[in-house]
Amino acid sequence: MSEGSLPGAIDDFTAGARHLTQLVDLIGDEGWDGPGLGEWSLRSLVGHASRSLTTVADYLAEPGSGVELDSTAAYFASIQGYGDPASVRQRGVDAGLALGDDPRAGVLERRARAIEALAGVDDRPLSTPFGGIMLSDYLPTRTFELAVHGLDIARAIGADLPLPAPVLASALSTATATATLTGQGERVLLTLTGRESAPLSLV
Repeated sequence: MSEGSLPGAIDDFTAGARHLTQLVDLIGDEGWDGPGLGEWSLRSLVGHASRSLTTVADYLAEPGSGVELDSTAAYFASIQGYGDPASVRQRGVDAGLALGDDPRAGVLERRARAIEALAGVDDRPLSTPFGGIMLSDYLPTRTFELAVHGLDIARAIGADLPLPAPVLASALSTATATATLTGQGERVLLTLTGRESAPLSLV
């Protein structure tokens, strides 16, 4: 998927959303309060991941303005260092609680709402808290989040459900583009070739 291609971006996002719901289907009724990621329970982790679905629908429901962020990487570069960890943790907790008594159904409803919002849509600017961005550039940021947190969920529940190849390719493309833009490209290359293993801060 090349950056700026709306049909490709929608396809990748849709595949990532489907993968999330497949993972959620594997979570047992007793597992939602178990460990997810860091201080998050599994419910909170899934809730946080599902925000990648709700923001798409929410932003499409509002009129766009100008474009300040001219790429997917520019979006991620703009959010580095934004917000404090406690606020991020709380948003995940709140999103998990908002899934309700049937979190599987809650995630399915969020996916359906996002896919419906994308049906027949043309590329256009979206207004985000970090600046205006074209839909075709914003969707890969959501695919990236679905990919990374999909891996988090799979690890938490011990599931062997690999990411769809287009989702993985999109996430890797976003990661390398962001690393290059933020001056971490060489470190990523060294890490990928086994020459360095220090943690990176891409998003």
